[in-house]
Formats: sequence, C-alpha cells, structure tokens
Amino acid sequence: MAKGNYTVRRLAGKALPVALAIITAFVFWKTRGMGKAEEAGDTADDSMRYFMLRELVSAVTQQVSESFAPFVSFAEEDSGISFWLLKEQIGCLIPFYGYTDHILPEEEDSEESVREILLAEAEEGISEAGREEAEGLQPEGVDRSLAELLREENEAVLQQREEGTAFVPHERMEQVDLAALADFETLLGRFYTVDSNTMAGSDQLNVARFLEKDMRVSKEEPGPQILIYHTHSQESFADSVPGDSATSIVGVGDRLTQILTEEYGYQVLHHTEAYDADTRNDAYSRALPGVEQVLRDNPTIQVVIDLHRDEMPEGTRLVTELDGRPTARFMFFNGLSRTKKTGNIAYLYNENLESNLAFSFQMQLKAAEYYPGLTRKIYLKGYRYNMHLRDRYLLVELGAQNNTVEEAMNACDPLAHILDMVLSGGE
Repeated sequence: MAKGNYTVRRLAGKALPVALAIITAFVFWKTRGMGKAEEAGDTADDSMRYFMLRELVSAVTQQVSESFAPFVSFAEEDSGISFWLLKEQIGCLIPFYGYTDHILPEEEDSEESVREILLAEAEEGISEAGREEAEGLQPEGVDRSLAELLREENEAVLQQREEGTAFVPHERMEQVDLAALADFETLLGRFYTVDSNTMAGSDQLNVARFLEKDMRVSKEEPGPQILIYHTHSQESFADSVPGDSATSIVGVGDRLTQILTEEYGYQVLHHTEAYDADTRNDAYSRALPGVEQVLRDNPTIQVVIDLHRDEMPEGTRLVTELDGRPTARFMFFNGLSRTKKTGNIAYLYNENLESNLAFSFQMQLKAAEYYPGLTRKIYLKGYRYNMHLRDRYLLVELGAQNNTVEEAMNACDPLAHILDMVLSGGE
C-alpha cells in the first residue's frame, strides 16, 4: 500500500507542473487571440508568438510522454505510418497529451513562415539603416532630387574614368581583305545597310575610288580644323540628368573635343547651338544656315562632324566591352540624295557625295581592323542631311537612348583614335 501511494505521489508531482505549463500556455494564447482583434495587422508578432507557444507545447508533450508513456517517444522517433493511430489512443488515455493537439490551430509550414518573417524583418532593418545613413548625409529638410542623384552618379563615373583604366589605342587586330571588297555584293554585305527608301549601286560604292581619296589634314595651320555640332542637341541617354547638357549628346561632343585637342593636337570648334529645342521637325533645315555661318567665320575648318545618338528598341543595347570598359557602339551615316520613288533629288544635289562616302568608308575600314565589332555597318539613306557642306563630313550615331552616359563617353576614345588615323594618314 505504501509503495502504491509513493507511485501516485511521484506521478502527481510530475503531472502537476506539466498541467500548469499547459494551462499557462493556453491562457497566454487565448489572451493574445482576443487581443488580435484589437491589434489588426500584427501578423509578424502573432506568428512569432505562435512559434514560441508551439515549441513550449512540444516540450510539455515530450515530458508527458516520457513520464507516463515512454514507449510513445520511441514510437514517434520511428515515425511509422501507423503512429498517428497510436497517438489518438494515447490521447484518450492521457487527456493532457491529447489536449495539446487542440490548443494550437493548424498552420502550414509554420517554421518556414517564421523564418521568412525573420528574414523580412532583417532586410527591412537593413533598408531602414541604409535610409537613415543616407538621410544623415544631407542637411535636415533638404530633399535630394533625382536630378541631383543622377548628376552625382555621372560625376563619379567621370572621376572613376580619370582614375581607373586608361584608354590605350589599339594596334591593328585584323586585316581586311580589300581585294574581296572589289566585289560589290561582298562590299555591300560587309560594310553597308541600305535603307528601304533608297538604293545604292556599284557606281556609288567603289572601294578603289574610296581609297584614292586623300583625307589627311594638316594640324599646323592656324585656326580650327574640325567642327563638331549637333543637329539634334536634345538627344540624351538612359541616366542623363534632365536639363544638364553635360550628360546629353552635347556633353559627349565636349568629351570628343577634349580628346581630339589634348591627345591628338587638333584645333576643334564645338558648336552647341540647339536646333531642335522646340521640335525635331525640320532641324536639318534650321541647322543649315547656322552651320554655314560658322564655316564662313572659320574658313580653316576642313572636317565637320554632326554627332547624334540613335534610337533603338528598348530590348537592344548598343554596348560592347572594350579593354574592360563598357563602350557604346557607333555607326557612320550617309545620305545619297536619291530615293527609289524619285531617283536622284536635284534640289538636294551634293557635289561632295563621293568624298563623303570615301570618308565614312575609310573610317569604317580602320574601325574594322583596329576595333572589330565596335562599329555598326554604315547606314545609307535617301536625303542629304547637310553633308554637302564639306567633303570630309561625318554624321555619327553614337550609342542610343538606352546607353549610359559612361558608355557614350568611353566611345569617344576609340572614335577619336580612328578619326586621327584617317586624318593623319597614319597607322
């Protein structure tokens, strides 16, 4: 009898704290459940409490199992397919054990949910810290506009370019087979894209005549030798700062002017008049008298470059990696003053057409040999585009609207090198 009383007291001693733990957990859960209706949206906290309560109940269940039915723990570890039947029966014999299954609501992947919440909170904490750090860098009450951020980014890019990888002009990397280009179809396929509104024949595209043209320019004569201007000065890039011409095609013209002057010794005039400020319509017509006046005022100018950026589908990016530098690809452009519909356009007659074509061909040839893949094919279209103003007239489409300012600026280095090789007659 004494032994039986001792056994009962021992079991009761173990059961009492277990029962208290379960009751405490149940009250905690129910209290929070009532509070949830008053604290809508506190999902993360409720999920955390759920996780803690689940762990507490799991520990209680384990203690009950070990105290009253040790074989249950063994069966659960084995995890046989019939364990759930045994668990139901044990729940009926030991109410505390069965009751734990009804305290907590069913929730799928609760551990995964809590992990996701913890990760989300950690990420939010990092974001908040980053915002606080960024806000701490500016005076209180000052809003940093997108334009300011873009300007700082572009200034950082320019600084990085000056401090980072310096451009090194290439040696010849490939040798173009000029004999093969004597065949018109080979020349056309390798070097040109002809717009659907115009036509080009072997009478206009002749490699032998193109190579006979002497494009050399003396750097010794006083006065500017090169004019750079922009029929479409409002053209910009993906990260250009609105209203900041330094990050538009005009800024690219500044960079090209700087390289040609400082690195190659040319005198360059950069004409920045805006001929498309209100509309692009008739920009070439509006530009013509302005550029003619510049040429009259500076008769030493022998080379004219109309620098543009192209427009491409958003999924097409004109960029290549050149010696570790992201570099916008560019294209030379010629107007033929003829269309399929009208034939030769008399009022757009261009006495310098063959020289214009020779100039772009010699540029494309040097690009193909020294910077393979950097340039696109020469584009031929039907009108004149003011190219009659000089025999050495180059219309360049550098990059497109989805290129970055950095990529466009980087393209100025090889473009200047190619131009110098043609104008100096060097290698």
